Amino acid sequence: PFALTQLELDKLSKSIREDLLGTDHPVLSKAASYFFKATSDGGKKVRPMMVLLLSRALNWQRSDLPQAQRRLAEISEMIHTASLFHDDVIDGAETRRGAPSVHMVFGNKMAILAGDYLLARASICLARLRNVEVVETMSTIIEHLVRGEVMQLRGSTSSERSGERLVYYLRKNFYKTGSLMANSCKSAALLGEYPNELVDASYRFGKHVGMAFQLVDDVLDFEGSLSSLGKPALADLTAGLATAPVLFAAEECCDLEPLIDRKFRNTGDIERAVEYVFQSSGIERTKELARVHAESAMDAILELDSSLHRDSLVHLANKVVARTK
Repeated sequence: PFALTQLELDKLSKSIREDLLGTDHPVLSKAASYFFKATSDGGKKVRPMMVLLLSRALNWQRSDLPQAQRRLAEISEMIHTASLFHDDVIDGAETRRGAPSVHMVFGNKMAILAGDYLLARASICLARLRNVEVVETMSTIIEHLVRGEVMQLRGSTSSERSGERLVYYLRKNFYKTGSLMANSCKSAALLGEYPNELVDASYRFGKHVGMAFQLVDDVLDFEGSLSSLGKPALADLTAGLATAPVLFAAEECCDLEPLIDRKFRNTGDIERAVEYVFQSSGIERTKELARVHAESAMDAILELDSSLHRDSLVHLANKVVARTK
């Protein structure tokens, strides 16, 4: 999928950097463009890639791609990047994509303002698409991002059983990760004025890829390292977060419950939690759930007409669960 969209993705970063983020304040512009500069890693750009591939799969009989769908890909990446700026301030994360986080370079205040600025510019671009349903759909993403972050800050309560915690966690994952992918894909179909069946299939594809993506992220937090992830392994446990491998492990090991309740704050809690997770089937069950979501994503996208770009989306869903960083 990367080869089919690489040129467009390269143009996307350049367009955002040069055309969409112009400002008369050089420091704000520099901060907002931090992940879009030519020398930046730039990240995986999974979200705009999905929008571009899906748009081409829906438009497979046309050689050109409507400008509105190109702009939608840019909007999705701007919203995502803004959320990273804000998340890193809230979490106190020092690295992102193997480089210092924005707030480590520019300070917390400028990082927050740069994230706000990205959201404002994305909103302006969204309004210019002149499609009320798309504006509403994409605006829902921002609401969900805030809801998800609040859910993560609050955490599930100690009175909830492990199964209820898992439901809470998965809902939080949808808000923080799945919604952006789901609603961006849905908007791509809405812009093309496709039948409701294809709009729904596009939404389901994005949703399930997003859920699989986050579950794999949670596994990599245990199996990955700083060099492969661009951030320290066990970052979630260090932040007091119980992700899927821990929650599945807690169903097999009740000794994990008090550690989860106190957010792994006591000396030795993180080490004990890791030990319990690796002694359980928590990681394998998380991988299996990710595979289930990936298969659901493939089932959804196969409802589109056969094309090279549709097949690339199937490959993308497979690649999400096979990734190691």
